[in-house]
Amino acid sequence: MAESEDEQRDEARSADLDHRPLIVTVEMEAAAQAHFDHLRSRYFPPERNWLSAHITLFHALPGKEREAIAQHLAQAVAGRSPITVTVERVRFLGNGVAFVLSSPALQGLRALLAKRFQPWLTRQDEQGFRPHVTVQNKVPAETARALQATLSEDFAPWDFTVTGLSLWHYDGGPWEKTARFPLS
Repeated sequence: MAESEDEQRDEARSADLDHRPLIVTVEMEAAAQAHFDHLRSRYFPPERNWLSAHITLFHALPGKEREAIAQHLAQAVAGRSPITVTVERVRFLGNGVAFVLSSPALQGLRALLAKRFQPWLTRQDEQGFRPHVTVQNKVPAETARALQATLSEDFAPWDFTVTGLSLWHYDGGPWEKTARFPLS
């Protein structure tokens, strides 16, 4: 009897894991990723810095729809070339700092996916897409303002390439990557 209770407990745990929310992010070229990771490691509070720098496309899709979501992501990137993104400016977030990004192609890809994910979108994901990379968060406003001023001093817009999409499970802390969807 103990073995079947253990099996039932394992099945229940597995079912819970399948229902964890899913996050969709953009994969950046290595140089951009290293640049933003460096800034994040330098300025993000260490006790909260569980993740690499990232660009979130969708914040909380339903884990139980993982297979359908993965299929939509695979279809959306199939035959699509890498996407150029422009880092436009440094933005004060109130209690943090981010780099504002622009890319009509990335906006288009996100809009296509939003249509496919419409029944599953949270209010946050329905509000629109404002691409950015956060390098500091959860700090006093004065600290954030000072960093925004420092990073803005020598800032000039620059471009990098998006190389794919990633699908993650969210479990309250660090994310767990479940799939990659490279651009051709």
